[in-house]
Amino acid sequence: MKNQRFFKHFILKSIEKMKLKIKDNEKPKVFQAFDFEIYSKKMKLKIKDMDIATGGPLIVVLNKKDAMKFDIYHLDRIKIKKGKKIETVVVDIAQSGKAVPEGSIGAYEEVISSLRLKNGDIVSITLARKPISIEFIRKKLDDKKLSKKEIDQIVWDIVHNKLSEVELTYFVAACYTNLMSINETMMLTKAISKHGDTLKLDRYPVVDKHSIGGIPGNRTTMVLVPIVAAAGLTIPKTSSRSITSPAGTADTMEVLAKVSFSIKKMKQIVMKTNGCIVWGGSLNLAPADDKIINVERTLEIDAESQLLASIMAKKHSVSSTHILIDIPTSKESKIKSKEEAFRLKKLFEVIGKKLRKHIKVIITDGREPIGNGIGPALEARDVLWLLKRDKRRPFDLEKKCVLMAAEIFKMAGIKDCRNKTMELLNSGKAYKKMKEIIKAQDGNVFNPNQIKIGRFKYDIRAGKKGIVKNINNRIISRIARIAGAPINKGAGIYLYKRLGNDVKKGEKLYTVYAESRQKLKFAKDFLKDNKAYKIK
Repeated sequence: MKNQRFFKHFILKSIEKMKLKIKDNEKPKVFQAFDFEIYSKKMKLKIKDMDIATGGPLIVVLNKKDAMKFDIYHLDRIKIKKGKKIETVVVDIAQSGKAVPEGSIGAYEEVISSLRLKNGDIVSITLARKPISIEFIRKKLDDKKLSKKEIDQIVWDIVHNKLSEVELTYFVAACYTNLMSINETMMLTKAISKHGDTLKLDRYPVVDKHSIGGIPGNRTTMVLVPIVAAAGLTIPKTSSRSITSPAGTADTMEVLAKVSFSIKKMKQIVMKTNGCIVWGGSLNLAPADDKIINVERTLEIDAESQLLASIMAKKHSVSSTHILIDIPTSKESKIKSKEEAFRLKKLFEVIGKKLRKHIKVIITDGREPIGNGIGPALEARDVLWLLKRDKRRPFDLEKKCVLMAAEIFKMAGIKDCRNKTMELLNSGKAYKKMKEIIKAQDGNVFNPNQIKIGRFKYDIRAGKKGIVKNINNRIISRIARIAGAPINKGAGIYLYKRLGNDVKKGEKLYTVYAESRQKLKFAKDFLKDNKAYKIK
């Protein structure tokens, strides 16, 4: 709450500063631009392809002289017309003619693609109103409740790139400083899932799971999907790539098979095998959510209402009926206290009930990594060892997956849940199902011995005898990333000792793997001042 108050104070001060810069006889361009009359006078300009992509917003660049001539300012909207095609875009201003000469208009890749433009094309422009959703964003900044229609309009504008990055940032900030109500969160969830593709499956139940994250390893999805699918249940799992961790589930699955598919192909895989593990970013499921997350990542904030809406919207988009939510909790994880975890648990349950979903939330121990391998190839090897019942399998990962699978089976009405889970693992049925899924996803890696690990390695050994009292998740993740994960699939860390383990002086605690000597050197340099293990 302290951080939220500070952030709200910062936002409001920023708004006041922006208003003070506007002369008394001028209208504020940012917040009071809703009564513009669209100019009837048109201006002809020549297209210059800037060969730059924004990743979302539709942006063009005008020469300063042209902008002044037609009274156009930074962040104003204009309509560009080429033939019968029209697109509304945000304006940036070039201060010199070097980037965009007078008489030209610089277009970013999203605009080029939308209007099918080429260098030298002649287009006409007119001034346009700003999106009405800006008024609704200002309303949320004033700590007022938003209606279904207003939330739907904001999400529509986000999906169709009608908001600039600044405007989208204000929406994220507004929801962070002025928390949405349960009803607002539910409406945001529905709006996010509505404005995107959906996977429609004529099956019941359709199972899904999600982990709040923040723990290295924790590749429960890659074990749960084959177990659940082998039991005859349907589990269409979309997963993410890493942003700040050594590997996302999609990064790890990519070691074994392809993860980028269309909705149509994803459905074919699920109908054939009962499950899949694909990258959500290759699909158009809840696209507004991805844009919101990018802003949150930059600001390093996590608005509670958007976290809830994000998870539930994506589950709603794949027709999930039974959803298991895992909330790992520790001082170094995303959710830092049991109190915070229980509060989030109740919110998930309330929203799930309103959306007519069966929700089960479990709160798990997030004090240390889950599994021994940290990094795509090392994690994939752990998963296959576990499914093949190899003696080298990580037993902590197995224990957690058995617990989660049993909870899923219980929700789905399957009796003797834990024994059923162990039978699927020990009989080899889960491993056989994983091979089916890998093959269906155009993969050919079925054996852990096929997986290549970084050939350069460095062992970290205990400096004294004692008991492992702490493993720093943040430092473990940082070491693995410096070594090259997740871009270098074979890079990462393999752990030998866990919390509570006895260690002797000189015993190996973990090994760092890299695919180049240089990356390994970077990791060793980092290790000089950063200790991942505390032994007492």
